Amino acid sequence: MKSLKAAAVLAGSIALAASAAPAFASDLTPTSLNGGLETIASQDLLGTQPLSSNMLDTENDDSVVNTVKDAADGLNAAGGPTQVLGGLPLAK
Repeated sequence: MKSLKAAAVLAGSIALAASAAPAFASDLTPTSLNGGLETIASQDLLGTQPLSSNMLDTENDDSVVNTVKDAADGLNAAGGPTQVLGGLPLAK
């Protein structure tokens, strides 16, 4: 009787695993070159227009370049060490 119960449990777990297998197999990454090319070709292009940004414009006061320049000027004006090596001041 115990072997019949074990066989029923084994058959039930195999049936459960077999029914769940297609759900896991739906999003597999293609492993062949043709499958990868077909996947790329079937997708829409994401952004076709180039992004217009003035973040590096030196005439813009809020640009990244001017912000870094202002920070460097502020550090230099504070009278800190002018010669450093690895963040440590050099001997005069």
